[in-house]
Amino acid sequence: MTADGLFRRMFGGKTYKLALGCSDSCPNRNADGSGGCIFCGNSGSGDFAEICMTADEVYGAIERAKSRVAAKVGTDARYIAYFQSFTSTYAPVKRLERVFRAAADREDIVALSVATRPDCLGGEILGLFRNLVKRKPLFVELGLQTANEHTAALINRRYPLEVYDEAVRRLHECGANVITHTIIGLPGESAEDAVRTAAYAGRVTDGIKLHLLFVTDGTKLAEMYRRGEYAPLTPDRYADILCRCIKALPDGVVIHRLTGDPPKSVLLAPAWAADKKRTLAFVSEKLTEQGIRRLT
Repeated sequence: MTADGLFRRMFGGKTYKLALGCSDSCPNRNADGSGGCIFCGNSGSGDFAEICMTADEVYGAIERAKSRVAAKVGTDARYIAYFQSFTSTYAPVKRLERVFRAAADREDIVALSVATRPDCLGGEILGLFRNLVKRKPLFVELGLQTANEHTAALINRRYPLEVYDEAVRRLHECGANVITHTIIGLPGESAEDAVRTAAYAGRVTDGIKLHLLFVTDGTKLAEMYRRGEYAPLTPDRYADILCRCIKALPDGVVIHRLTGDPPKSVLLAPAWAADKKRTLAFVSEKLTEQGIRRLT
């Protein structure tokens, strides 16, 4: 099943995510903004998200996000408040409670989605989540990226695999729906590495995002690319690995993403990633060729 299918079943119609933010950093970055994972830029993977610190700021950010998608949504559209940028639980708990509750209390918001790291889920955060799920469904997206510990060190993820395992267990105890974010095309990784990561996450997660690694300006990965130390995947290679990853997933795992959506202003490579519609059409064709029907 795709995320669209899941949301239609849960909420009774087409559902759109509104990109928001509640943190401007993560434990993996230095005070001056340096450090972090090698692919993460200055916006923390939330290029369209406004950072909110008060209930009023949440209200304004949601209204502006709705206006950005107004041209493509119907009058009966449903919305998920998606706290996307940086590590969304790396902030004072009182601020997070204000912001999350302000979004959850709106009638036009059917669910919350929070993107974070498995090592940023302390007891107070989990307690907040337990209360939130009493108000609205809660999706928590964990950035695993890879199950290969060698690659994890190379990309500067800075937490071991067992931390992810424990985070999934504790989030499920809270009643959250867990989505795992993985990246295809990481430096030094083979197709088999990517497939093993998908299979590893698939055993415990509710949903998965399969993401193309792209190179954006201002990142450590960009420096590697310019020195000739990293070559991005071709469309054919990416589609082939993606198909293999999907085949490795249990039937019950919901597929939330098949590629990324890089900001064109800072995208260095691969150039083909800038055309998301064309990429998705190409991927869909390859899935059909290989007889993969779970996305239809």
